[in-house]
Amino acid sequence: MFVQNELARSLSCLRCGAEYEWGDYTAGCPSCLAQGFPASLKIDYAADAAWSVDPKVRGMRRFADRLPYRTYPTLGEGDTPLVDLPDFAAEVEVGSLWLKNEGQNPTGSHKDRMSALVVARAKEIGCTTVVAASSGNAGASLAAYAAAAGLNCVVITTVQMNPIWGQAVRSTGAELVAAHDSLKRWSYMRKMVEEQGWYPATNYLDPPTGSNPFGVQGYKTCGHELAESFAGAGLSAVVVPTSRGDLLWGIWQGLKEAQAAGWIQTVPRMYAVEPFGRLSRVLSGEDYRDHFSGDHANTESIGGTTVTYQSVHTLKESGGRAIDVNGGEALRGQAELARRGLYVESSSAVVWEAVKKLKASGEIGEADRVVMIGTSNGYKDNYFAQQPEMRVIDAE
Repeated sequence: MFVQNELARSLSCLRCGAEYEWGDYTAGCPSCLAQGFPASLKIDYAADAAWSVDPKVRGMRRFADRLPYRTYPTLGEGDTPLVDLPDFAAEVEVGSLWLKNEGQNPTGSHKDRMSALVVARAKEIGCTTVVAASSGNAGASLAAYAAAAGLNCVVITTVQMNPIWGQAVRSTGAELVAAHDSLKRWSYMRKMVEEQGWYPATNYLDPPTGSNPFGVQGYKTCGHELAESFAGAGLSAVVVPTSRGDLLWGIWQGLKEAQAAGWIQTVPRMYAVEPFGRLSRVLSGEDYRDHFSGDHANTESIGGTTVTYQSVHTLKESGGRAIDVNGGEALRGQAELARRGLYVESSSAVVWEAVKKLKASGEIGEADRVVMIGTSNGYKDNYFAQQPEMRVIDAE
């Protein structure tokens, strides 16, 4: 059995502030949901308790004081590289530029920080099956961590799923279920959660909330790691590929916790990068519960037609905004990063193109220190690939 953090006491709503006793609210805030305004919950920790980092362990467990579980099934997640890119910084004329390479997590994406805690919670409350609606990264990650903990796993995907991801899921013994419409995944998942007791890792509502609140806490550790790296040196901006904003909000929350603990004096602006205007339209006055159509070709991992309250909340609170980067720009960014030795998923490569746009708009400049989040490695992108040009030689 995994050990719950005794400092984790309750949950509260990002939107209305309502407080709830310790438990599972996988559809978000009950009060906001009843009013028709879905919103995510966060976990609250004992306000009078100091917290510290354990130097004797590696990865996410160093930050156990600010996680809902002190122990969980681990495959080595966390402590991902922060790669300095002085040549890229010089190209766009910003003070400093880094890439936080989350593709170096065990299953190749940031989702591992979430899956470990979801599985720990499911195991503790006696659920035997975990489930995710996923086109790739989340499903592959959850399947691996469920296997490590001896749980059944179901991944509800679409019929267009990248075969590389499908193979990764099936190899763990997890079950794949496919729908023709990505939104239909949610209705099926909701039915199985409510009728069969499957434990959800991801959202299943429309309009959506964020993913499982226990799991999303793992993303705070990415913010904690950034705060460690920049202790004593101000960080201006963090640029994050975004669909429904779990990672965006998690990093922001981790940075705020680090500031409250005195690790850093100021917090950066958060920038969400998306394939077409969703959050940008909401920030301009449209209803966050609406559907927003657009092209996410080449950026499937950050696709979809919906946004979440947690994303809007993060951008407003941090003073950032959303930046649109289309599929063609994403592939160009992927190629340019690869030539620097950083082969990231095309949905991750949007961050480099976003930095160019931020510089062109004057929002970042020569004095700024900027971190891009590379959410996943590029070895999952084979369905974009063509036969490479190569020089062929004959055997002697």
